[in-house]
Amino acid sequence: MKNRRKDPSASFRAIARLGLVALAVIGGGGVALSLNGGSKPEEAKHVPPALHDVAATPGKQSLVLAGGCFWGVQGAFQHVAGVVSATAGYAGGSASTATYEMTETGQTGHAEAVEIVYNPKQVTYGQLLQIFFSVVHDPTQVDQQGPDVGKQYRSAIFPLNDEQAKVASDYIAQLGKEGAFGRPIATSIEVGKTFYRAEAFHQDYVYNNPSQPYVYIYEQPKIEALKRLFPEQYRERPVLVADQSR
Repeated sequence: MKNRRKDPSASFRAIARLGLVALAVIGGGGVALSLNGGSKPEEAKHVPPALHDVAATPGKQSLVLAGGCFWGVQGAFQHVAGVVSATAGYAGGSASTATYEMTETGQTGHAEAVEIVYNPKQVTYGQLLQIFFSVVHDPTQVDQQGPDVGKQYRSAIFPLNDEQAKVASDYIAQLGKEGAFGRPIATSIEVGKTFYRAEAFHQDYVYNNPSQPYVYIYEQPKIEALKRLFPEQYRERPVLVADQSR
């Protein structure tokens, strides 16, 4: 699926290769997806909040998350109130392999990731993790999200310090104990990894390409779920990377 994102029509070929059948529901104006083989993805759900959180500090804080294609992860967090910026990139591997073409081989150790900078007076680390597990991706899928398969699409948290690592670990254990999902959580916690910014082509992709088939089918529903399940934390106008550079 290396070239899927550069060719909009290729997304449908990728769906066919993975045994996905898309059925247009004319009467309902929506799209139904049937998965032939593999595990059915978890539906978006409002999971319980974290019992512990990172202490608020003056100024901005940041975290790095991976949950499948970075387009959708970035697109969803750009609509969260209190998020100052959300940047698509790579984490888990070295600087020399932090490119889209190399990451897509699945051999670099990188995951498609998003660096989120936020104002802790408006939204906390724990709340962002709650959104991550609730609507941004399916944390029970191993090295896969939807039609995207490979270690570069794994569910992962890249803590920037010991406190973030502890809160993330405790939260995963909490959700597991409470049975928040029908299957075990596959999210890894990977400490000491550097985040590398992705190419300009990938920034703000959901916002710039709302009618692209892959975006419409797989990424837009994440934003809709955020609005539905977290209305108090949703903002209509996304914070864009393009806006940060002006």
